Amino acid sequence: MTALVCGSFAYDRIMVYPGHFKEAILPDKIHMLNLSFVVPDMQHEFGGSGGNIVYNMKLLGTDCLPMGTVGIDFAEYRQWLEQNGIEQRHLRVIENTYTAQCFITTDLDNNQINTFQVGAMAHSHENRVSMAEGVSIGIVAPDGKEGMLQHARQFAEQDLPFIFDPGQNVTMLTGDELLDSINHATWLVFNDYEWQVIEDKTGLNTSTVLDRVDTLIVTRGASGSIIHTRAGTIDIPAAGAEREADPTGCGDAYRAGLLYGLMHDMDWETTGRIASLMGKIKIEVRGTQNHRFTRQEFADLFNHHFGYSL
Repeated sequence: MTALVCGSFAYDRIMVYPGHFKEAILPDKIHMLNLSFVVPDMQHEFGGSGGNIVYNMKLLGTDCLPMGTVGIDFAEYRQWLEQNGIEQRHLRVIENTYTAQCFITTDLDNNQINTFQVGAMAHSHENRVSMAEGVSIGIVAPDGKEGMLQHARQFAEQDLPFIFDPGQNVTMLTGDELLDSINHATWLVFNDYEWQVIEDKTGLNTSTVLDRVDTLIVTRGASGSIIHTRAGTIDIPAAGAEREADPTGCGDAYRAGLLYGLMHDMDWETTGRIASLMGKIKIEVRGTQNHRFTRQEFADLFNHHFGYSL
């Protein structure tokens, strides 16, 4: 089984603010914010949802086909992908444009303020799902707006099951656009805040959405996640992290765990726990593609946290 991962590739600039955003924000002055958060250092990392997902899938021992648009400054990232044995045939270089960049500032409560420079990602719709051969499953992850909308339709046109998970980009989509993509999808994944936004924009709820898709998965950070299926609801516990070094990329690690379980025809109880453990491993390391493990190490961790073997 081959998975097509439609998602962004970006350079991440990760900063940690040694304080709390809430202490600097005056609630009665939100309409006139003028803030500066001083940080001691900055990490330069390889990121983007597409890149992060395929990196995590590689760690799990499964190759995927990433599909994305990158800029003229992609050489350093390309070399990293080559070192990790990740396929690149569906990465399109957009001339006279830079690879997307994300500036991420995290406070001591793991709240984040992000600024995203779109760059080449705005051209993601120039790739088509039909360009990839031998695909049997897919995911529409955070990417350019038109790319997400068109790729969702194209997966449906190709009769391919796929996860729809626009992440923080839900704010870019209208209610009608969200409904269109949801109607094409097989599985939906959102965090609890994103799901609230979608409920408000579309009028759907956890019951009515299951008339349109097979499964809705809502993540809740340290409280674990809930998998809503037509057969019932499954609570997935969080795999408690020993330390929370950096939440950036945890959602992508979780997405990879879900995709891995689906590709290997696992039940939702196990699939959700694989995803949970992937998020735990990622949050303990700064950066989005710096964590590593062997498949045996992962199996041992799974048994330790959940009490049974993969």
